Amino acid sequence: MLTKGFEVEMYTGTPQAEIIGFSDKIVSALDGFVREPDTRNVEYTTAPLCRYERLLCELVRPRQRLRAYLKQLGDYTIIPGSTLSTGDSTRFHRSDPKNPYHAYIEQTYGTTVVTASVHINIGIADPETLMRACRLVRVEAPLYLALSAASPFLGDEVTGYHSTRWSVFPKTPKHVPLFESHAHYIRWTEEQLKLGTMQNVRHLWSAVRPNGDQRPYQLNRLELRICEMVGDPVTLLAITALLEARLMQLIADPSLDPLEASLFPASSRAEDLVALTDANEMAAAKLSLDAELRHWQDGRPILARDWIEELYQEVWGNAKIQGFSCFLMPLKRVLREGNEAQRWLNLIDQGLDVRGVMQQAIQELAAQELALADEICQPLVA
Repeated sequence: MLTKGFEVEMYTGTPQAEIIGFSDKIVSALDGFVREPDTRNVEYTTAPLCRYERLLCELVRPRQRLRAYLKQLGDYTIIPGSTLSTGDSTRFHRSDPKNPYHAYIEQTYGTTVVTASVHINIGIADPETLMRACRLVRVEAPLYLALSAASPFLGDEVTGYHSTRWSVFPKTPKHVPLFESHAHYIRWTEEQLKLGTMQNVRHLWSAVRPNGDQRPYQLNRLELRICEMVGDPVTLLAITALLEARLMQLIADPSLDPLEASLFPASSRAEDLVALTDANEMAAAKLSLDAELRHWQDGRPILARDWIEELYQEVWGNAKIQGFSCFLMPLKRVLREGNEAQRWLNLIDQGLDVRGVMQQAIQELAAQELALADEICQPLVA
């Protein structure tokens, strides 16, 4: 099995769904948390681990510590979702006013970057295998967005998107190719830094990117950045299990590489795949699981939920052999009942307003985490 780690961004605020920023205080008080440019969300990271049981507790325990700290500050809590669902979404609340990179982000992008997401990191040491993995995950990234969509609201309004976050997020640079090799990725990154389209090596904001301690030269993991802030840790692990199983399939069969397996004309294949994938991302941002996408193999239309079901069936056997197929199973419930955005929009259809939906989601998330901490994580400590 491959190593897996998470970067989890979360909003803080009141049980009444008012989003209030404490990231400067949180980062000073709690180890393992880092600030985002806007103070209203904060990030924690988990160490790379192989076993899903341990990952579950690594996701839950920092939240329990964060909740306990927020209680010390007053009647405050964690707020789910991936956009500023309530309140003023037009003003930037700087967490570190003296940070020049944060200043650049505020001036260049405004609040379109004030979103919460989960970045899933999967360890792959060989650089060419990693590039192949990035190509496959890039063209299938819209499926992970469809599963995780959790931002149908912005500023107390229903936006018409299941992922408002990805509909407004400033992907940077505007055009990112499918990297044909590690050397191609190095050349391209050096060129972007010279042109100023990237401020630094971290300033590559696309659905997926190669990552490592000395980018672009030394790499050791794939980072999937498109997923929204999946509130339920069990669902997040299911999405991760699908990603890992797919990557293991590719490692065993390199011919799954889209640059080899796609039927688009060889002369324009790389560009055709980027254009198709960009359109698929926007379609998934709009309707998530119900979006009609085009398959990277031959351009045929396919619903996101049907494509996910196909992949699920394809990787199940290998995941079972590897011993983690049970962690895939919650995906069936997501396909059946909808992702967070779809479930929240159903509540809007039943007559709740945005604040009412978010207040209910806040309570459900807290109860869910408490149950996981009590039932699963405490015995591991003992």
